[in-house]
Amino acid sequence: MMAKLYELAKVLRSKNSGPFEVTMDILFDNRDIYEKVKQSNVITKDRIAEIYNISTRDIHHLVYFDPALGIKITMARDISSGTAGDRDVYGAQQHAPLMNIDVDWE
Repeated sequence: MMAKLYELAKVLRSKNSGPFEVTMDILFDNRDIYEKVKQSNVITKDRIAEIYNISTRDIHHLVYFDPALGIKITMARDISSGTAGDRDVYGAQQHAPLMNIDVDWE
C-alpha cells in the first residue's frame, strides 16, 4: 500500500533559513508513522534533488531528528530572498513538491 507524504505528516512547511537558504520541515505526531517513513528511505538527498531539479550539492542539510519526530531539509535558494525575480520572499511555498512523495506503507 502506498501513501502520499502529505497524508502521513502532521506538518509540511518551508521557510527562509537566511537570505540564501530555504528550510523545509516534515513533522509527525506519531512515532510509528515517523519510523516507517524514515525506514522507507524515500527522503534522501538524491530524491530531494530530483524533485527540486537541483544538484545534491545544493542540499546543505537533511536531518532526521528523532526526538521531535521530524525531518529537516535545508537547501540553497536559486535566487536570494527579496532579490528581483524572487517569487517567494519568505520561502513559505517551497514545500509543495514534498507533498506527493510516495511512501510504501506496508
